[in-house]
Amino acid sequence: MFTGIIQTMGTLASLTPKGGDIQLRVQSAGLDMSKVTLGDSIAVNGVCLTVTAFDMQSFTVDCSRETLKLTTLGQLNPGSPVNLEPALTLSTALGGHMVSGHVDGLGTVESRQEDARATTFWLRAPDELAHYIAQKGSIAVDGVSLTVNEVDGARFRLTIIPHTLQQTIMGSYQPGRKVNLEVDVVARYLERLLTGRMVGTSAFAGYSGSPYPASPAD
Repeated sequence: MFTGIIQTMGTLASLTPKGGDIQLRVQSAGLDMSKVTLGDSIAVNGVCLTVTAFDMQSFTVDCSRETLKLTTLGQLNPGSPVNLEPALTLSTALGGHMVSGHVDGLGTVESRQEDARATTFWLRAPDELAHYIAQKGSIAVDGVSLTVNEVDGARFRLTIIPHTLQQTIMGSYQPGRKVNLEVDVVARYLERLLTGRMVGTSAFAGYSGSPYPASPAD
């Protein structure tokens, strides 16, 4: 799990085909690599990836064809900047929201406008994700935990402060750019809870309006 608070930006150093998949090496001078071990999880642009090799300046991860197809990682080139966040620990301050690192879909930056010292973006989400996005709710964009300021159908507005623009790849966003989206996991669980109750009640033997299954004694 992650918090959506980007620790640093790295640079994609290389993409190497390997057995039908792709091996990525990321330059990560801003991360404390002395705390990294093999098998650790690091979110790269919001995608949870497993460290397969590392040194004090970089780490290597494997990306399946599925990951490349469903995220923006397959569109990166050597030299591309990336957002980096190591997995949270029990001592990590939860400054954002709970982020799993599992991308739900690709969004598109529709517009960018300066607003005093802040920058306003309108993004469009896939239609099937739109109902998870709520005004004043949370969403992760390329791994960055953000608050949704306004919703218009499948479109949503973000207001980004200068610090976030400087410390993440959002500073390079322009209209037309594809971004990784992860909706709030709480919204997904609430939907599953509600729809599961509606379609699964017949599975409860002797169901009589209680949300709990009948006990053998019944």
